[in-house]
Amino acid sequence: MAICPLCNSLKKLEVSCPNCDNQLDDTGKVSDFLDPYGHYNDEETVKMGDGYPNTAKDQICPHLMVCNNCGYDEVRFIQEE
Repeated sequence: MAICPLCNSLKKLEVSCPNCDNQLDDTGKVSDFLDPYGHYNDEETVKMGDGYPNTAKDQICPHLMVCNNCGYDEVRFIQEE
């Protein structure tokens, strides 16, 4: 079973904002914003409803990255290990 290295605090992603060059904050999995009780479901069920068709098949975890300075945000797909 693959796990996300960011969700499990094994790695940290450092990405600069393309607008203001500040560090983007990892605010967690996109699915956490879609369903506040989603963390009670198993990971495969969550991936079926996260809005990205290949997250389960490709073993990737979509994370929302946000700039606290200018408000820029983007989704980064993290390869599970």
